[in-house]
Amino acid sequence: MSTEASSAGEELPDPQQELADLGAALAAHARRAAQRGVARARSVEAPAKAEVQAPVQLPAAVEACRACPLGSLRARSVCADGTGQAGVLFVGNAPGAEDEARALPFAGRAGQLLTDIIEKGMGLRREQVAITHRLKCRPPDDRAPLPEEAQACAPWLEQQIQQLQPRVLVALGAEAGNQLLGSNSSLDQLRGRVHVHAGAKVIVTFHPEHLLRVPEDKKECWKDIQLAMRELGLPVARK
Repeated sequence: MSTEASSAGEELPDPQQELADLGAALAAHARRAAQRGVARARSVEAPAKAEVQAPVQLPAAVEACRACPLGSLRARSVCADGTGQAGVLFVGNAPGAEDEARALPFAGRAGQLLTDIIEKGMGLRREQVAITHRLKCRPPDDRAPLPEEAQACAPWLEQQIQQLQPRVLVALGAEAGNQLLGSNSSLDQLRGRVHVHAGAKVIVTFHPEHLLRVPEDKKECWKDIQLAMRELGLPVARK
């Protein structure tokens, strides 16, 4: 110890202790940085996981649903098809036999006609739109859905709309249109106008099954589809 240090009453720092303190400080800093990195990663990943998982979970929830007797009578539920990235959701009435067999809405002849409307008419790919029915289970012998069945199944459709956030809903038939709009109107009263449901524009047109039986109504259907295309900002070509 030097004479100057002794006169001031001070001690020289211990080099080994300084190194130990510096090492502890660096280790604590590294732990805090690692924790901040994990927190940031979690905050980024969590929304992405929620967005991906929610639509995947819905078909399983629908399959487990027994809110009405159809849940126990049907072979399998039919939830949805397509991504909805084009901003449009098509809503039919109820699954048919082929829909149920493939667990896919509009899987038969009516579905091929709907695919033609989407791809040849609208210029989109079927996988770019979303397609569903207001009922997720096939009624026995393809009878018309009962009011209590439609009421029990309505929350599933509303959840799909909430998840997809479509700009346009195309209701295929008066039944789907009236459920979305809470009305009891004829198809003629619903067609040719832009309605609104849950923030989305609603266009009501003919069900593809009707167009297979009455093909002369395809021209009128095309008018409705053009209306939907304008709401979506899609170019409308002459047909």
